[in-house]
Amino acid sequence: MQQYIVDILRLSIWLVLLMAFFIPIERLFSQHKQKILRNEFFIDLAYYFINSLLPKLLLVVPISLLAYFLHSFLHSDFYVWMANMPVKRRLLLTLVVGEFGTYWGHRWSHEIPFLWRFHSIHHSATEMDWLVNTRAHPLDMFFTRICGLIPIYLLGLAQPSANEVDMVPIFYTLFGTVWSFVIHANVCWRFGFLEKIISTPAFHHWHHTNDSPEYIDKNYAAIFPWMDKIFGSFYLPKNRWPEKYGIDAPTSNTLVGQLLQPLEVK
Repeated sequence: MQQYIVDILRLSIWLVLLMAFFIPIERLFSQHKQKILRNEFFIDLAYYFINSLLPKLLLVVPISLLAYFLHSFLHSDFYVWMANMPVKRRLLLTLVVGEFGTYWGHRWSHEIPFLWRFHSIHHSATEMDWLVNTRAHPLDMFFTRICGLIPIYLLGLAQPSANEVDMVPIFYTLFGTVWSFVIHANVCWRFGFLEKIISTPAFHHWHHTNDSPEYIDKNYAAIFPWMDKIFGSFYLPKNRWPEKYGIDAPTSNTLVGQLLQPLEVK
C-alpha cells in the first residue's frame, strides 16, 4: 500500500510537469482550436493513472519468465559480446530493435480484429492533444509494450543477469513514453528533413485521421518513421494535416464502458 501511494504521488508530480509544459505550448502553437478541458478529458486523465500502473504490473511476470529463460544463455559468446558493447551503442540498438517490435505489435493491433477491439479505444479520440497518449485500454498498452521488450531481451540488449539495475530497458521505456506525449500534442510544428528521421506530431496525427479510408492504417512507428518507409505504411504530406480524427464504430463515452467494451462477446 505504501508503494502504491508513493507511485500515485510520483505520477501526480509528473502530471503537473506535463501540464505545465504542454498546455501553454498547445495554446500558443495549436493546430486545431479546442478547449483545454476537451471532450472526455477527464476520462483520459483517469487513463493516465491506470496505464502508468497496471501495464507495468502485468509485464512483471512475462518479463521475469523471459529473463529466467535467458539466464542459462548469459555466458554464451553472443550474450557476453552484447553485454560488453559500449552503452551508447547498446542504447541506440535498443531503440531500433524495440521500435521494430513495437511497430509490428502496433500494426497487428490494427490488422487483427481481436486486437483492434482493444486498440480502437485509443483511436476513438475525436480531438488530439498530449493526454490522448494515455487513452488506451491497459491490455492494449501491455501488448504493444511487450512486443517491444521481447526482442530487446532476446538479443541480449537488456541484461537479465539480475543483480543490478540495467538502465537500457528503463531508458527505452522512459524515452518512448515521453516522446509519445510529444507526437500526440496539438501543435502545428513541422520539422523539415528531420521528419524522415524521427516521428513528429504531424506524422502521428495522420495515424489518427478519419478523413478517408485511403489515409488510415498508416504511420505505425512511435519513434522512427523510416520503419514505416521500409514496410510500406508511411504517409506524410508536406502541407496538410488531418481534418477529422476518431473512428466510425460506436465507442462508450464512459471509462468503465470503454474498459469493458472490448471484452464483450460478439
